[in-house]
Amino acid sequence: MTTRADPNGVAWRKSSYSNGDGGDCVEVAHGVSGHVPVRDSKHSDGSSPVLVFPTNGWGAFLTAVKDGRL
Repeated sequence: MTTRADPNGVAWRKSSYSNGDGGDCVEVAHGVSGHVPVRDSKHSDGSSPVLVFPTNGWGAFLTAVKDGRL
């Protein structure tokens, strides 16, 4: 897993499951109270749209993925 900050001061984290060339993955931002911004890691230069999820919704999504329900 790698973490880096963008020019807006948001720290983005890329999954350690991402392939070596940086594609096929998402990045998740830290430090945004009550929300989880998500973007495409292939466009981490800021050209990718950012989807913003409520923290509890993102947590429920991750739990469902880990449990094999999605």
